[in-house]
Amino acid sequence: MQITMYTTNVCSSCRMVKQYLATKGLKYSEINIQEQPDKASEAFNISGQMSVPVVVINRGDESPNVIVGYNLAKLAPAVSV
Repeated sequence: MQITMYTTNVCSSCRMVKQYLATKGLKYSEINIQEQPDKASEAFNISGQMSVPVVVINRGDESPNVIVGYNLAKLAPAVSV
């Protein structure tokens, strides 16, 4: 499973998702769109929304699961092993 998260420095929901993934022992790649503004359009194209976090979970054998915001109802089953 590969997890990529688009974040900003001031996003409290981003911090909560990072903390949740850490408690589950899951590693992720972080793309901070404040530090890499050229990646903001990438996050928008993936999610269709102008908010963060955008979490992309790719298991390789199916289309990626995209979750916007801190949504444990969607995040928990998407990252379960």
